[in-house]
Amino acid sequence: MSRYGLSRKLTMAYDEAVEKARIALANEGFGILSEINVTETIRQKLEKDFRKYLIIGTCNPQIAYKAFTVETEIGLLMPCNLIVYENDEGGCTVSAVDPVIAMSMIENPALALIAKEVRERMEKIITSLN
Repeated sequence: MSRYGLSRKLTMAYDEAVEKARIALANEGFGILSEINVTETIRQKLEKDFRKYLIIGTCNPQIAYKAFTVETEIGLLMPCNLIVYENDEGGCTVSAVDPVIAMSMIENPALALIAKEVRERMEKIITSLN
């Protein structure tokens, strides 16, 4: 776990981890808004090789709506990002931004409660990946 994220190392293959992450997100009510294939982007833009690395931009519409109603400019910190990448140990790592940390710069107690709810769901998603 980093200072700003929730993380778990997995022994499964990268492609399997990506698929399981997508399913776990859906099971917690999160839709996928974007996917950035960092590996391919670096290859195309810089002509360099890089480990398999995917950024998934995800959002739970019901929770997002609550956040927008208490803090109009919260969209600056959305969507929630979840990453999957090949690690140096031969497996992969799945991490998500810790919304409690990300939202802590905004002094809004109602938003802090929403961030806590998102964190609990993200922890559940990451923990479910076995």
